[in-house]
Amino acid sequence: MSAEETTGVGFEQPPKTGLIDAIKKGFKGYVVWNARSTRAEYWWWALFAVVVGFVASVIDSAAGLDPVTSATPDTWSVSVGGGPIATITGLVLFLPGLSVLVRRLHDTDRSGWWVWISLVPLIGLIVLLVFVLLPCRMGPTRWNNRVPA
Repeated sequence: MSAEETTGVGFEQPPKTGLIDAIKKGFKGYVVWNARSTRAEYWWWALFAVVVGFVASVIDSAAGLDPVTSATPDTWSVSVGGGPIATITGLVLFLPGLSVLVRRLHDTDRSGWWVWISLVPLIGLIVLLVFVLLPCRMGPTRWNNRVPA
């Protein structure tokens, strides 16, 4: 371990991250599993993914591509997923989103394997939510790298 890793130099204050930086880091580090992501980076990415997913669903519905519901002149509704654009969007965002989540868990000094707890109905998602809401662990962790912007 280097002196920086053992003393925690560089990890006292997590770097500031905005929406654009979080999106760049999400796509740039989509296969980086051994680093850390700040709370801001995680939540900006989550906001981006929700907005893009919603827009994709709206486009599917408006174009009549959604097999469940579609836009008609009288009624206009949006379903969650199902159409080809929303499906492709979900597939494109899945791996970067999973990577950001694993890096966020690393920032709280937890293993990325904690992602599997989300398979436990309700309780697993609550535990995972608590973990991603926790502040970063100051100083060194087992994963001392950050994805560059």
